[in-house]
Amino acid sequence: MKRLLPHQTDQRFLVFAATGTDLIFNRGVELPGFASFPLIEDATAQPIIVDQMRDLTKVAAEFELGCIIDTPTWMANRDRAAPLGYDSDRLTALNRKAVELMCDLRTEAARDDVLVALCIGPACDAYAKTKPMTVADARAYHAVQVGSVADAGVDLVNAYTFNHVEEAAGAVLAAKDCGVPIAVSFVVETDGCLDNGTGLEDAIDQVDALTDQAAEYFMVNCAHPDHFSHVLTGHARLRGIVVNASRCSHAELDEATELDDGDPVELGAEVARLLHAHPALSIAGGCCGSDFRHMREIASRIRA
Repeated sequence: MKRLLPHQTDQRFLVFAATGTDLIFNRGVELPGFASFPLIEDATAQPIIVDQMRDLTKVAAEFELGCIIDTPTWMANRDRAAPLGYDSDRLTALNRKAVELMCDLRTEAARDDVLVALCIGPACDAYAKTKPMTVADARAYHAVQVGSVADAGVDLVNAYTFNHVEEAAGAVLAAKDCGVPIAVSFVVETDGCLDNGTGLEDAIDQVDALTDQAAEYFMVNCAHPDHFSHVLTGHARLRGIVVNASRCSHAELDEATELDDGDPVELGAEVARLLHAHPALSIAGGCCGSDFRHMREIASRIRA
């Protein structure tokens, strides 16, 4: 069954990309190297990661919103999994199992507006000072993970925390090669720019130019609304905001010893304000530090 993607319908959608901090601080689960994909093999932890996305489907249903349930595979690529002892065959099996779990949950929800996304991230940590991949290298690199599940029932790929235009463009072309729709989500600093100074909307335009607009749409994630709201102009290709609970910079968050979960009510109000101010935005949710208090606030305010 082919489901409508968020930019193809008037429905609004929820996403929840704070799985790591929620697992650690709220659900008592330890993450090796901040990676959640190893939990797929853990008989005790596996139901917990499914329950996270089940909670998302319940909040979405309560407020008559669609939702996108992400697989726990953000770090399940070659470079970020190798230090944890995973080879290519084991990674392929894990990616496919993650998709299977989320597809089962989609079936359980029994709604046409519940989508399953393969969650991917950049080859290296988004904040690592590494040389950007070329478009061609990124295309070949990300085709491995996307291609491993292209026939497994995903509705799209969610590419989170990309901060180099070239790698984002390569990921888009990889998904195109594999026949899977893709949405790219850029991560920005407190000034609303990518780490190298490229503006958010400029980055969108550059990826579109490099890929002949092959991405379905774009989002921004892992930043507080205060960090990017001032750079939004109503870009038609920017469809989602997935926000941190904290106003801290990424450097400050890396050094923090306690979770900064901000103010859920305030965050929900700010997300709603941005969606109402920018009609192209139809996807909203929480990233680092948020939990389902924040999600309920967001959902209750954007349903109108």
